[in-house]
Amino acid sequence: MTEPRHAEPLPLGGRDGLPYSRGLMARALMAAGVSAVRAYDLALRAGADLADRGEESVDLDRLEQLAVDVLGENEGSQAIRRLRRYEALRELDLPIIVLIGGATGTGKSTVATEVAYRLGITRVTSTDFVRQTMRAFLTHDFMPSIHYSSFEVPPEEHGLGTVEGFVEQTRNVLIGVRGVIDRALQEGWSLVLEGVHLVPGMLPRVEGALVVHCVLAIEDPDLHTSHFWVRDAHSEGLRPVQKYVDAIVDIRQLQDFILEQARFAGVPIVENGSIELSIGTVMELVLSGAERLAPV
Repeated sequence: MTEPRHAEPLPLGGRDGLPYSRGLMARALMAAGVSAVRAYDLALRAGADLADRGEESVDLDRLEQLAVDVLGENEGSQAIRRLRRYEALRELDLPIIVLIGGATGTGKSTVATEVAYRLGITRVTSTDFVRQTMRAFLTHDFMPSIHYSSFEVPPEEHGLGTVEGFVEQTRNVLIGVRGVIDRALQEGWSLVLEGVHLVPGMLPRVEGALVVHCVLAIEDPDLHTSHFWVRDAHSEGLRPVQKYVDAIVDIRQLQDFILEQARFAGVPIVENGSIELSIGTVMELVLSGAERLAPV
């Protein structure tokens, strides 16, 4: 996961229509739940239609007609309905703060990266990045908890259980997380933040933004374990798989704790048995949040 970068807003229609860019249109359609291949097919069709009519922007009503032709009546109409909801999100004129929590190995970074892409948000970071930054300034002797993995208890804190050690680490990391969120709010930036430390009930209240908080979970222990092997392959061994496989019992214990906190706080839990379904669920949470904040 990279350091937060400057965000480039994704244009999505409005009274003057949608300025045509095949890539941007395809991304908007993907945000509306259209598969990548069909989104690009429709974007190409829209581009050809604009060329035929000698225009530079596409009206959503016209795009709906094209969507029905390319995607079929049901899928096409549904995609444009979602696109109109996405337009309502853009018109809120508020920063969007998406917080994706969950235990280690539940697919947070994958979901966060794709959600950010579909929303046109390029500031994407993790609580692990925050923790790593804090390690550079706070020595092991001063704050030992941040120098270990979330499921490890520092020897200096012998006597703490796995959950108690994790809570201690989370309290410390959330100091840095609060700083990241505050900076985003001060600058009016949108941000997608993921990490195990985004524990419901432990985060401070955030004002002045559309805040969407959810927690990913994997119910099946075998599927959860398999995620570490996949991650190991993608990272070319930079995150040694055996360390996580050996600690799966402790990691699952932390998942139970995080889910308990989520239920108590009323934070949505997203079962990540399918990455695409999980991405769609998080997108739906964002769009529903925008509708609740939209002026009547």
